Amino acid sequence: MPPTLASLVHHSALKLTVRAGEDRLDVPVRWAHVSELADPVPYMEGGELLLITALKLDAEDPEAMRRYVKRLAGAGVVGLGFAVGVNYDEIPGALVEAARDEGLPLLEVPRRTPFLAISKAVSAAIAADQYRSVTAGFAAQRELTRQALTDGPEGLLAALASQVDGWAALYDASGAVVAAAPEWAGRRAARITADVERLRERPAPASSVVGGAGPPDNDDRVELHSLGTGRRPRAALAVGTAAALGTAERYAVHSAIALLTLTTERSRSLQAAEQRIGTAVLRMLLAGEPEHARTVAGDLYGALLDAPFRLVVAETVVVSSVRIVPDTPARVPSAAALAAAADAMGDPLGALTEIVESAAARSGESVLVVPEGERLVVLASDGGAAATACGEYAVALEAARTSEQAVAGDEGELVVGVSAPAGPIAAAAAYKQAEQALSVARRRGRVYVEHEQLASGSVLPLLADEAVRAFADGLLRPLHEHDATGRGDLVASLRAWLSRHGQWDAAAADLGVHRHTLRYRMRRVEEILGRSLDDPDVRMELWLALKTTAAQ
Repeated sequence: MPPTLASLVHHSALKLTVRAGEDRLDVPVRWAHVSELADPVPYMEGGELLLITALKLDAEDPEAMRRYVKRLAGAGVVGLGFAVGVNYDEIPGALVEAARDEGLPLLEVPRRTPFLAISKAVSAAIAADQYRSVTAGFAAQRELTRQALTDGPEGLLAALASQVDGWAALYDASGAVVAAAPEWAGRRAARITADVERLRERPAPASSVVGGAGPPDNDDRVELHSLGTGRRPRAALAVGTAAALGTAERYAVHSAIALLTLTTERSRSLQAAEQRIGTAVLRMLLAGEPEHARTVAGDLYGALLDAPFRLVVAETVVVSSVRIVPDTPARVPSAAALAAAADAMGDPLGALTEIVESAAARSGESVLVVPEGERLVVLASDGGAAATACGEYAVALEAARTSEQAVAGDEGELVVGVSAPAGPIAAAAAYKQAEQALSVARRRGRVYVEHEQLASGSVLPLLADEAVRAFADGLLRPLHEHDATGRGDLVASLRAWLSRHGQWDAAAADLGVHRHTLRYRMRRVEEILGRSLDDPDVRMELWLALKTTAAQ
């Protein structure tokens, strides 16, 4: 602890006597300062023990002393030391009375005790306190390091909470609570996730102090610190205490920040090595070598190959402003997915990587993320946290794009295709499925399409392509040109005949003409197009062309 007035009074060499303010001697003393100015307040910072001889004071004037003492107390001076036997043989009663009225401790300094001795005693006590704090800080650092090496981040948080006599929590890049100590602190840490998310928006390293994390009777002071060395923090640390941190506690927090940064921010060489392994595993799977892939995967990705997985292919494209509303029930995105979606416009693939890896880390599952040129390939456990987070993230992006604030035709929008569940032997087929789903998502203006959705939907939305429309227009143009001369309604007749599966009477009834007239028109269609309506492929192409042009 820093020196207090009580410790100075009990200092046997100083021989100080208390004349007023006996009940306020436990106040810390930041410094001992000598001043004979009539108004030393402009030179005070607060926390000082002021030493005087009353050389320029009318110490016997009650009114002057009341003003003097009141001003000192208002400036944060914690005590007044009066040297007797210099200008006054004893402390004037006016000064004693004023100190008692204001509650300011007044210490009598005997003539044989120089002010320098008091200053030295205060300085020595402050230095000793700082030394104890530094020593305690190093001891805390050793303990935190030991816990980090033996029990990981959870052990480190437990040791930190003990060191600061409070609680500590670790958040991942999405703002979700990863670990907390003591156990009850998890609920309290979850209440300040909004503050953690705001901290993420600031360049690392960043810190802030918030309050109100607990109920009214437990209103903690919470310090938030970002973790990581990159432009955006990879994690955050929260430390909750009842009061501001002391020097020793501050050392412990700084040590925890350094250690957690080392554990959460992997070295670039390690990241590159893991990525090379992941790329090799993926290539072996796609080449039909699952056993070799399993050998290379080892403990890093081996768990992914022991259960059904999904392959995800994502890329950024310019998406048309015309979007087809999904015909499948929409999932409700989580808060983490919404937060990532809000940040995604600058780097949607980077945001997808972050949210998928964070979800996998929280659940303790493996996930393989491989950049592939302008694409991102993800191999995630079917039904696992990473696959779920990917879907939620895409749903959040879809919601953001269809909101009133969305701007049509933004560049760099994310498109995601997901395969059906597969195993290592079927990895190549799963990759093809993911690419097919990606192609459909791109054509439909969707963010996220699963391969299973393709069979349950309609083929018609797949025709929403300029090349298909151009083919349809070219195929039917001779018929439209014929109808424009007023010599017959061949397009409408062809549509009616095809919709009735070639039934002459039913189609003629729909058109309100005789069936012989309809037969004549169909012969004219064959003559103009140079194609036989007896060919099922021709009928299919004509029907799709009619449907495509009708949708324009």
